[in-house]
Amino acid sequence: MPPQRSPWLIGWEAAKANTAPTFVLQSVMLAILLAYYLHPPSAAFLNALAGFKQRHGLIFVLIASAIVGAVLPELFVIVFFQRGRIRLQNVRNFIFNAPFWAFDGFLVNLMYRALAEWLGDRTSLPIVAAKICLDQFGYNPFFAAPFGIWGYAWKNSGYSFAKLRPLLTWQYYREHALPVLIATWAVWIPLMAVIYSLPLALQFPLFALALAFWVLMMTYMTNRFAGKIEADAELPISVAGDVKALKH
Repeated sequence: MPPQRSPWLIGWEAAKANTAPTFVLQSVMLAILLAYYLHPPSAAFLNALAGFKQRHGLIFVLIASAIVGAVLPELFVIVFFQRGRIRLQNVRNFIFNAPFWAFDGFLVNLMYRALAEWLGDRTSLPIVAAKICLDQFGYNPFFAAPFGIWGYAWKNSGYSFAKLRPLLTWQYYREHALPVLIATWAVWIPLMAVIYSLPLALQFPLFALALAFWVLMMTYMTNRFAGKIEADAELPISVAGDVKALKH
């Protein structure tokens, strides 16, 4: 039997596997940040987007989150893995994912607002650094990661609370959430530096854009490990823990 790898090593390997798509995503977000501050037409467009978000408030947050987390991945699977055929499983996935991601988006937007009220809506190194630390080392490990890991484990177990209870342990968290956190930090800490360097009204729209790329890459990875594409195909993203989640 091969020696069992530690969660830290699995997470580090996943982060390395993410290098190419992570670089592309981070480059796109950095280009948007630079365009906002250096290119007036881009700033005008982004400010219009921020105004649209402010006018529609919670409705914008919920709909954008549902589109990113539920609509896009199912369309991606239907078009690229199911040859355009809609299956019952796609409907089931949407029914779970839409409220799941809408609630997640609601909490993320609430966190952005709370951090802005607490630390200020100014772009300075201390404020941006403090928001990143609270976001990635507070909200992420204590809520976002376990919420996602346990939520999808509950879904994959057939919504059985009896099967969910054994997953609510430190051992399960260590084996599943820690690798995901390490891989996630490699992607999202630079992205959050970009997002928190923008005005509050733009933070959630840019988060949704980044999340759209992330979810599509995660969808590709999940289907790759599920055997829906060739085993030797190029793997654009790898997040430890999802492979294990497929087994539950």
